[in-house]
Amino acid sequence: MKIALITDTHFGARNDNLAFNDYFYKFWEEEFFPYIDKHDIKTVIHLGDVMDRRKYVSYKIAKDFRERFIKPLVDRKLDVHMMVGNHDTYYKNTNEVNSLYELLGGPGEEKYPNIKCYDGPCTEEFDGVGIHFMPWINAENYERAMRSIQSTYAQICMGHLELNGFEMHAGHFCEGGYPKEMFNKFDTVMSGHFHKKSDDGHIYYLGNTYQMTWSDYKETKGFHIFDTDTRELEYILNPHTIFDKVYYDDTTTDYSDFDVLTLRDKFVKIVVVNKKDFYKFDRFIDRVLSESGAHEVKIVEDFSELDASNVDDAIVENAEDTMTLLERYIDELDVDLDKKRLTGMMKSLYVEASDLEL
Repeated sequence: MKIALITDTHFGARNDNLAFNDYFYKFWEEEFFPYIDKHDIKTVIHLGDVMDRRKYVSYKIAKDFRERFIKPLVDRKLDVHMMVGNHDTYYKNTNEVNSLYELLGGPGEEKYPNIKCYDGPCTEEFDGVGIHFMPWINAENYERAMRSIQSTYAQICMGHLELNGFEMHAGHFCEGGYPKEMFNKFDTVMSGHFHKKSDDGHIYYLGNTYQMTWSDYKETKGFHIFDTDTRELEYILNPHTIFDKVYYDDTTTDYSDFDVLTLRDKFVKIVVVNKKDFYKFDRFIDRVLSESGAHEVKIVEDFSELDASNVDDAIVENAEDTMTLLERYIDELDVDLDKKRLTGMMKSLYVEASDLEL
């Protein structure tokens, strides 16, 4: 049996931005549903953070979610299982109030017979293979979650977990979560929550399905197929991107014939490495702004002392990386505080705040 695994879909992300909304559904309509049709996939498991906003869902996002995501699942009569993630919960200390139950119905009140939602740990069986579901762990369900780990017969765990030592997004590792050793009982653990795809050979963070922030630039995105017979994961790449960068250096490149249409429907950063001919630069920018169809264009300058070959993504990101500045500031504070914990709190706040602006 093959199961499609998806996670961290974050419908309504970036403050209900419709450009991102259309980009998300391009993946579902052009990649995901055609793939499961072609390969006769009948089961889908969502590992949490279905929706993005914890407090509310807008009418537009709810309408598209129902018509463009839920309806295709229902029409295909797929066996769908969705776990509550931290973005799906109204409160931080309990999963009791969550978007999945309100939109799709809770136990015994399911609005769709083929879609089942979970706000707490349980074990389900797929083709004779037990899989232990572990939705978002919080203060209210922690003890129940720990007991469920000890009592389940399942050798596989899937959840929305925050475990120490794994990369949350490029260059930033979790330090304020749970120890990964608490899941040693299982042969394999698969999780949502962290958007960067990574693993240690035992625990697999699957990564989200599409780009959502600039930290996702050049990051691999997609979904997985889990084979219950071989217990292997197959990665299916999402070819669509929404972020792009152009490194402008007119000492090495003639931009008069640059195909600006490659930037259509994208958020673009033009990184100026060398700008010797101001007239040609202005002409290039005018073409990008008027002809490309890009959602947004930002110009990053002050790299004139560097060669194009030396200006890599890390240099650009470090020049703009708010989180790096926060870490440095906290590290240099002369205060008697737990700086590691303070840094973790600031990272969490920054990630939440980043959804409010582009």
